[in-house]
Amino acid sequence: MATRARLATVAGGIILLPARLAEPLMTGLQKILGIRRMPWVFLLPNLLAVLFFSLLPVAINIFYSITGSDRLYPSERPFIGSGNYETLFDCTNYLDASTCSSDLFWRALRNSLVFVPIQVICMIGVALLAAVCLNREIRGRGFFRAVFFFPVMLSPVVVALTWQWILQRNGALNGILTWLGLSPVNWLVFPNTAFFWSVFVTVWAHMGFYTIILLAGLQSIPRDVYEAAKMDSATNWRVFTRITLPLLKPVLLVVFVLCVIRSVQTFDELYVLTGGGPGSATMLIVQYIYEVGFAVQPRNFGLAAAASLLLGVVLLIFTGLQLRLSRNSQHG
Repeated sequence: MATRARLATVAGGIILLPARLAEPLMTGLQKILGIRRMPWVFLLPNLLAVLFFSLLPVAINIFYSITGSDRLYPSERPFIGSGNYETLFDCTNYLDASTCSSDLFWRALRNSLVFVPIQVICMIGVALLAAVCLNREIRGRGFFRAVFFFPVMLSPVVVALTWQWILQRNGALNGILTWLGLSPVNWLVFPNTAFFWSVFVTVWAHMGFYTIILLAGLQSIPRDVYEAAKMDSATNWRVFTRITLPLLKPVLLVVFVLCVIRSVQTFDELYVLTGGGPGSATMLIVQYIYEVGFAVQPRNFGLAAAASLLLGVVLLIFTGLQLRLSRNSQHG
């Protein structure tokens, strides 16, 4: 016991050593700055991190969006003002991408406007259904919760390569179809099927994250409410629509905003799974930014920066509207 106590004392001294070494410095700073300014000392490292890793890249992106040339160094890039934005919006008919100077931008935008609502609806619907099922008293509930969350821990590239192996001409899915006496299908060659599997794979890969959030929201609902509804002989559907959904509304709003932002930023899985093809059928706006800024020659950093800033502004406005609607619904 005595030896254990000495070891605990030594370990405690080692742990407290950095704090003791920093104590004179903190005491001196407190005398110079005053007690009211000391919180800024502790906030300074985080503020510097935000400045260098968030605000500074945005400022650099703005600079690149108003300059031209394929040169990387700022000193070699001439100022062109709104030229990159004018190139993006140079269209005879905005509903026909082929009439635009940057036709791929408008094709990617059109694909995103179709992909995002479909994926978000499917994602939230499946995640909510899974959360409701996993919230019930079922055998092996912990195992099934782990199974639903497992794809979230996988690398997007691993997810895409796995599903590419399943969906290719000689893949596992066509192997099952052949075993059943059916003809194999080129799932990723035709635009409609490639788009369907793009939505399916992204939902499969990320639904576990939103399921966990919704499951936490379901578990925060008081059980007394359900017991009272049961005493009133309320049906399961009535309980779900009149109790579960209204009480889960704040969590659903958070999930909806996170899901939309994640959906708009989809890139990894689709780039590996389809490469944006066939043609440009599954190219989304983030892939367009990557292709223009890094993949094609000559690289157009300014055009990519302008497109990324437009995307950021749209996401910022959308998030602000959602938060405003949330406050209005809560006060109403």
